[in-house]
Amino acid sequence: MKEVDMVSNPFKPSAGHLPPILIGRETILADFNEALEDGPGAPGRLMRVTGPRGVGKTVMLAEFSNTVKALGWQVIAETARKDIVQRLIERLQPVKGNFRFTIDPSISVMGVGGSLGGVSYEKQHHIVDLSDALAIRLDELDKKNSGLLVTIDEAQSIERDDLTEIATAVQNMTIAHRNIAFVFAGLPSMASKWLNNEATTFIRRAQYEPLGEVPLEEVSEALRDTFQDTGLWLDGDPLHVATQATAGYPFMIQLVGYHIWRNANRRRNGETEAFAVTDADVRSGISSALTRLGDTVHGPELDGLSPVDKTYLLAMAQDDGPSSTSVIAERMGKDVRYASRYRARLLEAQVIVEKGYGWVDFAVPYLREYLREHAAYVRMTSSEEG
Repeated sequence: MKEVDMVSNPFKPSAGHLPPILIGRETILADFNEALEDGPGAPGRLMRVTGPRGVGKTVMLAEFSNTVKALGWQVIAETARKDIVQRLIERLQPVKGNFRFTIDPSISVMGVGGSLGGVSYEKQHHIVDLSDALAIRLDELDKKNSGLLVTIDEAQSIERDDLTEIATAVQNMTIAHRNIAFVFAGLPSMASKWLNNEATTFIRRAQYEPLGEVPLEEVSEALRDTFQDTGLWLDGDPLHVATQATAGYPFMIQLVGYHIWRNANRRRNGETEAFAVTDADVRSGISSALTRLGDTVHGPELDGLSPVDKTYLLAMAQDDGPSSTSVIAERMGKDVRYASRYRARLLEAQVIVEKGYGWVDFAVPYLREYLREHAAYVRMTSSEEG
């Protein structure tokens, strides 16, 4: 048998790690590229990317960054945390700082003024706010015929005062027709937060790019081609089972692909060019992927919820499909009005989605199964928190 070159696993199920396949995201990439070509003021240069956890928001920010870097642009990528505006200003400071130092031996030492020990100094910039910092950096970039991309991940967590200053800066740069692009990524709840802030009217108009499930036919094609490119043959029933297991969920696509590929590649042991993936490879890979999904997505998701939120979800998990909101309230032992408060919270957090009037379902695949499997633990932790 003919040996093949050593190849690494083509799937990258790590948070924010850019995978080799960005299936189902062609439209948003095209919108962004078109905006860069159209120049300052193009709609796609001010964008908000939303969706539940695991749909690839951070990956899209990384792809946008790679795109502009190839054009010679600079990138400032931040995640919303306390004092984000101050961090942005610090990162926008001129590379050499705010002072220019020159050596002139003829200058005598002065007690007051602009020289000291033969070293003269001149303050270059007086930065008052984020708008000033952006304008100064863009002045530098204009000389190089370059631009600036600013991305902010987890944008739903931006504090009110910071959000106001960022919105003002975005508006000022856009009105000034500067060569800049802003992309915000976060849960859909960031939109409602912006709606409650009059100062953010401008960025509420940002081009809306919701990320959802990838069509299964595209998943199937991508899995087959990616395996084939590394000398592994995934087709027929194994391909069908693997495709269905992803539920079109981008993070699960990476997880399923990663674990199935690893199983098959271990058996191959570098021996042949074309090596068939078996049903056993697929079943074991899906099992490993589900465990990893629970550890990295479902568990952390539940940890951030209130005890009543979790009770609501446990009531939903009793159904095999969409749940009636009135039945959920009954299972909780509460009236519909009480339960609807938590329904609204979970909808805003994109943990659940509406499925017609009076019906809801889980937004992230396999959360129902995870809740059933860990129901006792979830109830116990809810009781402790309550």
